[in-house]
Amino acid sequence: MKYIFTTAFLCMFMFAAVGQTKKPQAKETKQVVEASCGECQFGLKGKSCDLAVRIGGKAYFVDGAKIDDFGDAHEKDGFCKSIRKAEVTGSIVKGRFKATSFNLLPEEKKKN
Repeated sequence: MKYIFTTAFLCMFMFAAVGQTKKPQAKETKQVVEASCGECQFGLKGKSCDLAVRIGGKAYFVDGAKIDDFGDAHEKDGFCKSIRKAEVTGSIVKGRFKATSFNLLPEEKKKN
């Protein structure tokens, strides 16, 4: 009888320990990326104008920042009309960029 209780206790302990293992989190990276409207500039499929970043030639919609956080997207220098540089921190999760910081960099002056 002790053997049965001991075995049952050990099995419950092992199952509890296995259930508490965490999935590895995507590593957050600080980097400079291209930022713009995903639909208007990067050709992503969507329902409206949404902020996106392009990393390594691939575009991702952004969670954690909104397109209108940086002014009117439809102005001449807005995200729907131009591609800007941004310094971001975050990770790609399920095909979207999860931003923990998003800082738009000043526009570069065009040389004549």
